[in-house]
Amino acid sequence: MEKIASFQVDHLRLKPGAYVSRKDKYGETVLTTFDLRFKEPNKEPVMDQPALHTIEHLGATFLRSNKEWGPKTVYFGPMGCRTGFYLILEGDQKSTDILPLLQEMFEWVKNFEGTIPGASASECGNWRDQNIDMAKWECNKYAALLKKGLKENLEYPADID
Repeated sequence: MEKIASFQVDHLRLKPGAYVSRKDKYGETVLTTFDLRFKEPNKEPVMDQPALHTIEHLGATFLRSNKEWGPKTVYFGPMGCRTGFYLILEGDQKSTDILPLLQEMFEWVKNFEGTIPGASASECGNWRDQNIDMAKWECNKYAALLKKGLKENLEYPADID
């Protein structure tokens, strides 16, 4: 069996950032998968599961509610390794194309007040597994990284693809 694209990335050299992981074509439609890497793999502790879950709820709500990007949002969810998220958007996108969206989204999450959307027994299979304070902390750290907009955090290193 062939190794999937995400397993071909050298996780020993990967830094936190917002990377294009892959592009898939379905007919005339291009889907761009982004690797929203919050943690330096194998060097930092992974994200707390309840914080990850809260960011998933809030991030998906923000994206689906966005007038421009909502109709283009295919998926937003956590990586199994708990070092970040995958975001799949319709269209042939680059990290720089979505940087303003990501900055706005994670600023919104870090400043969120109120009831977490979808965090009830009738809406979620594990609704109690939430941690808004840690979610805000993680998003604050990630939003600060995105504000820098450095190439090293927006493009995989040249020999990682």
